[in-house]
Amino acid sequence: MRPRGGVGAGVEPGSTPGLTGSTDTRAYPAGVNRWRTLGWRDAWLPGLIAALAVAEMVALQVSNWGLGAAVEAVDCLVLVARRIYGLLAPTIAMLAVLLLPMLGTPLDEPSVPIAILALSFFALARYLPDLRGLYGFVLVLGVLFVDYHSFDNRDHNWSDVIFVLALASPPYVLGRVMRRVSEQNQALERAQGIVREQAIRDERDRIARELHDVIAHSVSAMVVQTAAAQELVRTDPDGAEAVLADVAATGRRALAETGRLLHVIRDSAGELGLSPAPGIAQVAELVQRYRADGLAVDLRMDEPLPTLPAGVDVSAYRIVQEALTNALRYSVDRAATLSVSGTPTRLRIHAVNRCNGRGGRESGQGSGLGLVGMQERVSVLGGTLAYGASTPGVFEVVATLPVETA
Repeated sequence: MRPRGGVGAGVEPGSTPGLTGSTDTRAYPAGVNRWRTLGWRDAWLPGLIAALAVAEMVALQVSNWGLGAAVEAVDCLVLVARRIYGLLAPTIAMLAVLLLPMLGTPLDEPSVPIAILALSFFALARYLPDLRGLYGFVLVLGVLFVDYHSFDNRDHNWSDVIFVLALASPPYVLGRVMRRVSEQNQALERAQGIVREQAIRDERDRIARELHDVIAHSVSAMVVQTAAAQELVRTDPDGAEAVLADVAATGRRALAETGRLLHVIRDSAGELGLSPAPGIAQVAELVQRYRADGLAVDLRMDEPLPTLPAGVDVSAYRIVQEALTNALRYSVDRAATLSVSGTPTRLRIHAVNRCNGRGGRESGQGSGLGLVGMQERVSVLGGTLAYGASTPGVFEVVATLPVETA
């Protein structure tokens, strides 16, 4: 089957299993209609080949061209299902094309059948998880040999074998390469998902440890205040009442933080640490450490800031720490601007640094897990977080936390 005209490649450019739900990456559950998973990505290339096949047959007017055009169109329709029937559909399509000479339609002039064969060989490799496609590969080569031997009256030699292998092998090899790349990409995505989930769990555990410190402090203060009230209840009732009011206020704050703690701990946590939790009051010291590491930080902090609930206080400190860490890693001029402002109801943290591209995770650098941690903290506290490039080359982090304890 030597073409008289040009050779159509017929190989799909960049089929992405994540977009098409290819059977090469996941099985279909029982009861799922696999045909419903097919879409335009499966149909556009066979449809284009079918149109070219019909047009070519009409133009060439070879013997029994109507039957040839119909068979090629049906072959292309079968190839729409190549993703869900990775062995059967391509093999049937190729066999139908090769049987055309037996039905009276010569294939020595049309070129589009080569595109059908190429797409079919590609599908045998791309959409099967193993080497079963070689069964169809060998079967089609056997039928092609019979076709050459019995229905082609021209003289043949070893050059015909080379021609057939040159037609069949590249699409098949390309299909295997694309499948391997797709599998590696999906394995990488799964690994990144595991790392991301682990980072979220670690951040929740860290929040839980810090809130544990806050609650432990509150309970200890309540015990001391209650003991003092017991001493004053007979000698100074007014003083005892004031102390008990402080106990009630401390208890309400502890209950609020306990609610946050129960919300955060969703998995079994490890041993809770007892180190003092930092807060917004330690931001100036934190900035000094980053300046010592070579980051020029322009700190702008409102004075005085509103009194923060303990959980908000420690989370604000951690958000500032992560924002400065991001600036230290990715800032092109080793400089950052940090502003901390507050109202009676909201605390706002705004960090800005210059960067290559869009900075941090958005520029493709780093893992982005620090931003995941910040997002987790802010969502637990009921605040908002925005980060990214406001203008080219400028990366911003804006976090807003509620000051009033819910």
